[in-house]
Amino acid sequence: MLSGIRVISFNHFHAGPMAAQFLADLGADVIAVEPVDGAFHRNWAVANRFVAGQSVNLLTTGRNKRSLALDMKSADGKAIARRLLETADAVMENFRPGAMARMGFGYEQVKAFNPGVVYASVSGYGASGPDRDLPGQDLLLQARSGLAARTGRADGAPTPTGPVIVDQHAASLLAMGILAALLGRTKSGRGCLVEGSLLQSAIDLQSESLTAWLNGARSDTPRGYHGLASWCSAGPSGIHATADGFLAISMASPADLAVALEMPALAALPASAGFDRRDEITQAVAERLAQKTTADWLPALQKQAIWHMPVKDYDDLRDDAQLAHLGTFVDTQGAEGEPVTLLGHPLRFDGAAPPVRLVPQKLGAQTRDVLREAGYDGAQIEAFVQSRTVGATAAPA
Repeated sequence: MLSGIRVISFNHFHAGPMAAQFLADLGADVIAVEPVDGAFHRNWAVANRFVAGQSVNLLTTGRNKRSLALDMKSADGKAIARRLLETADAVMENFRPGAMARMGFGYEQVKAFNPGVVYASVSGYGASGPDRDLPGQDLLLQARSGLAARTGRADGAPTPTGPVIVDQHAASLLAMGILAALLGRTKSGRGCLVEGSLLQSAIDLQSESLTAWLNGARSDTPRGYHGLASWCSAGPSGIHATADGFLAISMASPADLAVALEMPALAALPASAGFDRRDEITQAVAERLAQKTTADWLPALQKQAIWHMPVKDYDDLRDDAQLAHLGTFVDTQGAEGEPVTLLGHPLRFDGAAPPVRLVPQKLGAQTRDVLREAGYDGAQIEAFVQSRTVGATAAPA
């Protein structure tokens, strides 16, 4: 769908590379520009896990992109970058505000020679304002935005989510903004500056509960009692221990719970008691669920059509029939020849997800190709390699 769109991605861990990957999945020619020693997410790995030398962070965000290793600080490197940017449809970066402008490639500088460019930038706190230069990292933004304060149990501490959901959401928003700007360009012929921030992405993630709070909803604690999912949830919506595991119960009426859980005391309560007496109901349901195993509870919950779900961990996901049907996990051979498992694109178009055309590449795997397409001849390219203006994999025999 994005065939013919060229994206130059000056991105590093995590929101920027992920946003670029979304566009690459949809068919854009995404050229990932990294330093000659590799970007941060190539050299650092969550859980310190590398597969045949490739960071799992690269495996997370590197599919369907071509790799160009470039010394952006050298005069020749800047000239190469300038040539690539002259014909780019979109440029992406997630450095701290002002970093690209200091190299000569901020939005206004690029717009001067490529007026139709869509220039997308995501930072921790936005391009301006009193905190623009603070370090932006997922955990810090969960703390800053109220997300951590509103996650967890009332009898526990503020709790960060395990995954980097702020970065991930920022990536989705940025990709959406780029697509909107590209569509707008087809009508106006003009480019656009698209700016995102982890801070506003963290706020946007909480739109339902935060809007309720801003408009007068209140609670005694920032987090719910007795396993309640949220300070604003109706009881007993939350995750509760069973005799052998954990079970999520969502938006169930007291009357239905009375039947499914054999709790006659709930039968006479109106639906509104889910809010009016939520702590009492949640505690009672939590104590009742702990008396049987998860498997024991499932038939009664299903019969009463109560929304529920056993809590699964990562080891359970490969056996999930629905995930398998959706093609969520892609088992393939990595660029280094070792088997790797990637996550597939999360959307389907006419019934199919976009394929993995390129596994995450070795650093500089397409450097020669990209420079050749930009008009450099073989001798110039080899001179750039020798001077370390660019990094490239071994030349073909």
